[in-house]
Amino acid sequence: MHNRISLKAIQAFEAAARFESFALAADDLFVTPSAISHQVKLLEELVGVRLFHRVHRAVVLTDAGRKYAEEISAAFARIEAATRNVASAEKSDILSIHCTPSFATQWLMPRLARYSALQPDVDVRLNASVSPVDLMQEEFDVDIRYGMRQLQPAGTLVLPLPPETIVPLCAPSLITEERPLDSMEDLGHHMLIHSVRCLVTWRDWMRQHRKVRLDISRGLRFDRSFMSISAAVDGLGVCLDSLLLVERELESGRLVAPFGREGLQVQAYTFNVLKSKVDLPKIRSFQHWLFSELADGGANART
Repeated sequence: MHNRISLKAIQAFEAAARFESFALAADDLFVTPSAISHQVKLLEELVGVRLFHRVHRAVVLTDAGRKYAEEISAAFARIEAATRNVASAEKSDILSIHCTPSFATQWLMPRLARYSALQPDVDVRLNASVSPVDLMQEEFDVDIRYGMRQLQPAGTLVLPLPPETIVPLCAPSLITEERPLDSMEDLGHHMLIHSVRCLVTWRDWMRQHRKVRLDISRGLRFDRSFMSISAAVDGLGVCLDSLLLVERELESGRLVAPFGREGLQVQAYTFNVLKSKVDLPKIRSFQHWLFSELADGGANART
């Protein structure tokens, strides 16, 4: 069967099978009975099987016609359900984002309302995990990765996010007259909080401040930055982490940078998207919004 099946013929057959009458099918579709008969005949010629017995002025489905009618009716029901679902959907597009947990928790989630306000027709789905995803195989539009840049499959666009600045951070309540943080040497009197997965560690910090002696073998250790930041907010010690991830904590006063906001810089995050998707409006708008927000945040962090 090489000829394309006519949807008009399928519709005529479905109505005739449902009413077992060409006349009633014609009334349902606002055409003439002869038009229904003509379309059913064309369909029978195309499939090579008789679908109706013509008995005097009545029509009765053959066994083949009855099986075919069941399949066609089910297909029409699925089309009707799909139409209802798409008509009831609140958003036109779904943007699926995969992201590392700390960036998602500390930076992206608190700002998603801003993106949604600018793009009300885009429904955002955010999934956070450490493992990178294969955009070719999994149903994500964007992957925001942390760590050293790795080779991506051909057809993937990798854009670096702006560099992060890493500085010591602590709760204001941690600083007391008995245990001040007036100088970097004072760190030796405080508990250090280690972010195990952070690209910049206390060891790296000490290489930049060789006169400071710290026992970096001790302290609290967490494998996620958002956990280290939370521990610092709770006054458990001094963490070494990203100004990007603590913008809210600095603005609210829950954290302070006792030695200022100048520090080690690291290229940490990348924005990954398939080249075949990069021009989709939902991805283009998110990319533009993301980099604009990061630029604004970077300017604020330096002031």
